[in-house]
Amino acid sequence: MSRRFLFLLGSSRRDGNTELLARRAAEQLPEDVEQRWISLAEHPLPDFEDRRHGTDAARAEHENSVLLREATLAATDLVIASPLYWYSVTTPTKRYLDHWSAWLRTPGVDFRAAMAGRTLWGVTALATEAVVAGPLIGTLNHSAAYMGMRFGGVLLGNGSKPGDVLNDSEALARAKTFFAQEAPLARFPSGE
Repeated sequence: MSRRFLFLLGSSRRDGNTELLARRAAEQLPEDVEQRWISLAEHPLPDFEDRRHGTDAARAEHENSVLLREATLAATDLVIASPLYWYSVTTPTKRYLDHWSAWLRTPGVDFRAAMAGRTLWGVTALATEAVVAGPLIGTLNHSAAYMGMRFGGVLLGNGSKPGDVLNDSEALARAKTFFAQEAPLARFPSGE
């Protein structure tokens, strides 16, 4: 199967530092690797409503939910490009991940089985020390582990003002080989 990358942009800012860093990493992909870029701000999802435990009645699907689910299922590699907001992913990114719960229960879509073995990657820009990105990295790793996915880690860059990340020479150097690394199967800290 040829690789197909889906880049999900979680920022509310167009051409922000996270997107710039993700695009630098994507430039290194071979030409025959398909890339699709979707802005979660331009394709907003409604708040997730948990309908388990007796309330899982059929509901009409939001058009952006269908678009994002189909794009997710079509990808071999899923890249969450979310700036660090309050030490984790942005609201649109979290809402997207919340909708995975609905997709797990969508009739005719074996979402968890379909995602198993695929690779989840992260890209983020932050304006402080990298250590504070732990919750964001944990969110992505644990989501991948739950789904039986591989996790390629998170490409971190430093930048606050627009374009600042382009001055982070270490992040730009890591971007050149980020998607070339072999991604291991994601694991929870307990080893599951």
